[in-house]
Amino acid sequence: MGILITAFNTILYQPLLNVLVLLYEYLPGHDFGVAVIVLTILIKILFYPLGVKAIKSQKALSGLQPKIKEIQEKYKENKEQQTKEIMALYKREKINPFSGCLPLLIQLPVLIALYRVFWHGLQPEQMTLLYSFVPSPGVIDATFFGIINLANPNIVIAFLAGIFQFIQVKMVSPKSKKDKKQDSSFAGQMQKQMQYFMPAFMVLILFRLPSAIGLYWITTTLFTIVQQYVILKKEK
Repeated sequence: MGILITAFNTILYQPLLNVLVLLYEYLPGHDFGVAVIVLTILIKILFYPLGVKAIKSQKALSGLQPKIKEIQEKYKENKEQQTKEIMALYKREKINPFSGCLPLLIQLPVLIALYRVFWHGLQPEQMTLLYSFVPSPGVIDATFFGIINLANPNIVIAFLAGIFQFIQVKMVSPKSKKDKKQDSSFAGQMQKQMQYFMPAFMVLILFRLPSAIGLYWITTTLFTIVQQYVILKKEK
């Protein structure tokens, strides 16, 4: 366990802390919120290829819904065969129904590391973890534009994060409303849960965390929305 904690600190926590301090020191205005936004964009650029793959997979999954509904109707009396046919469809189309969750799972360790950075990393004693080429800022002012203290929870930022999360998921959801029958497929249920449950879950979580995490989530979601718009426009 000690080896895992040491590896986590060395690979994620310490580098993120150092990059954040560097941005805070050298960006104009010494604004902590701006440093968080720039750090988020750098992380999204790092994971950009993975994000493109996940967006395309989510959209392809949405496009399969009419075929999935046909299978459900054809095998409505045989749930076992229905499941087999749907999984065979995924295999033929080379689509993984879990692929939409992959970016979130990969971001989870980064989120945990950022949580630690925003919760403990701003304390003066944590400055001993800075690399030799990173100047120590002493005490970091955690305010955003001198208004919001990002070291504390903020309900407005939490709700904004939930709203943008809803918009992001909605963009890759099926647009057709002709079929009013509830989609009982695994992928359909997953999409509906992602669309409504995830934004509400994010609000509840972020409401209790430092609002710097919420600002990170807002920035990463907005980046993903723009990324989705560009990719889906190209696909059309």
